Amino acid sequence: MDIEFGTDGWRTTREEFTTPRIRAVGQAVADYLRESDGSGPVAVGYDPREGSRAAAEELCRVLCANGFDALIPDRDTPTPVVAWTVRNLDLAGALQVTASHNPADYNGIKFIPEGGAPALPDVTDRLADNLREPDSLPESEWGTVTETDFLEAYIDHALAFVETDLSGLTVAHDAMHGSGRGVTDELLARAGADVIRLRSERDPEFGGESPEPSAAHLRDLEARVQDGEADLGIANDGDSDRIAVVTPDRGVVDANWLFVALYDGLLEEDIHDGDAVRTVSTTYLVDRVAAAHGHDVHETPVGFKWVAEAMADHDALMGGEESGGFGVTGHLRNKDGVLVALLVAAAHSEESLDDRLDRLREAHGDIAQDRISVDCPDERKAAVIEDLDGSLPDRVAGVEIESVNDTDGFKMVLEDGSWLLVRPSGTEPKLRVYAEAESRQRVEELLEAGRDLVRPLV
Repeated sequence: MDIEFGTDGWRTTREEFTTPRIRAVGQAVADYLRESDGSGPVAVGYDPREGSRAAAEELCRVLCANGFDALIPDRDTPTPVVAWTVRNLDLAGALQVTASHNPADYNGIKFIPEGGAPALPDVTDRLADNLREPDSLPESEWGTVTETDFLEAYIDHALAFVETDLSGLTVAHDAMHGSGRGVTDELLARAGADVIRLRSERDPEFGGESPEPSAAHLRDLEARVQDGEADLGIANDGDSDRIAVVTPDRGVVDANWLFVALYDGLLEEDIHDGDAVRTVSTTYLVDRVAAAHGHDVHETPVGFKWVAEAMADHDALMGGEESGGFGVTGHLRNKDGVLVALLVAAAHSEESLDDRLDRLREAHGDIAQDRISVDCPDERKAAVIEDLDGSLPDRVAGVEIESVNDTDGFKMVLEDGSWLLVRPSGTEPKLRVYAEAESRQRVEELLEAGRDLVRPLV
């Protein structure tokens, strides 16, 4: 069956997101839970896309026919809320129908195991092996479906976890028509903030745009903040596991800098302490902040599943990635753009993010980062990376290579502290080339050198 579980579940076009395939995924999860002695109900959430609720109901039917009780929310619900519900209620796991930040003509399914952290490859490989047409137990052994509210318990927990008073703070929240509407904004409001709500109506087509919180999609939010209508801007992607932040001075804050500010803010509070986890594509500034507080940083391949695993292995305080996904141990070892929104607002109410970022830049230096893509057929990716292993230069853009990290592709760390990373995309027929340096011009030079390095190998 043509279903592949990638970096974050199965994602495909709406035309390929058919009922037989949806049912096959449901059966694969039922088989996995049975093989793993999973017990207890299974949550089945969904985003606001056309057909997501119907797909969730189909998954519930398959699970129930296999003897599992299913809990389905009474409205579309952020992925992190579903993941936290798994942890909070000690469920056997969850299925979430979503294509995250992809356009409206995509959909997909994420599987969240017990505990609420992302599924690792050993789990998704077993799901792939289990794909088949559903079986059904005798009707007397079927489970039940219960529709319930997932949000109130989560919001109560988030308010207790962060404990902040946002009175006097005006926050503009851009839900991008995604599942964070009525959730992130409601959480901020209950903490005392005045909230300006943007794109907070359900729209299965996301206004004709991808629900991707990039600067190009957040012009209205940026204008509200920079014109003084709001003190801070926050946006979530389609399923609200990621966050973007807008400040008066910087506009849309680079997610690397947001990671640094969040981690620094948590470490300054007496109740939080610990190492950080970041992907190979995330800034070294996190390392500098950690070292200043006497902590270490643990580097992982790209993909929050690896971040979550390392958070557990090292009892880390926080994990994150340069694409705007952050998790906090003690809450959830998974990306959560909802709770992190409250953390950002709480930090901003104590010290403006612009002032904090200025202070961190003065203490730890400046960075710029960017990435490009180089077309590469999926069947050539492994060969290109293997060929790259034998053709790495001694210098990149005129600077000696100090070390090479092969955690995920090849990351060349240069003597001046800059770096160049080449890795295969997990979702597209492309190679990703990332670079970090102290200036935008230097980043562009490194990216050009990276392009020149890999193109002949494709």
